[in-house]
Amino acid sequence: MKLKRIPYDLTVCKLARISDIDMDTDFYFIGKTDEELSLVCKTEDTPEKTTHRDDGWKGFRIEGVLDFSLIGILSKISGILAARNIGIFAVSTFNTDYILVKADNEERALSALADEGYTIV
Repeated sequence: MKLKRIPYDLTVCKLARISDIDMDTDFYFIGKTDEELSLVCKTEDTPEKTTHRDDGWKGFRIEGVLDFSLIGILSKISGILAARNIGIFAVSTFNTDYILVKADNEERALSALADEGYTIV
């Protein structure tokens, strides 16, 4: 399985209003529930008005389109990283999964996954 690095520094944050998000940027994830509004975006595109902010994330995605019937892909990756004490922040889209790790763990994470047979591109 191929994993592709995301070439941006990323930020995970909470916002009070969806109107604070610049919807014209080219890379972001929005999560909205009855309890919160969360955003993952390029650090340079982080809105000024955040209620909480956590910088210093790097990411990679599973290449290709994942069929919904596939089981355990994210679980296997998170297990490999958990065994090496590397925490993750995962985001899923219709097509695939994205895994974020703190920047100081990026090389260790990708090395651990390469050791387990993943191809890093």
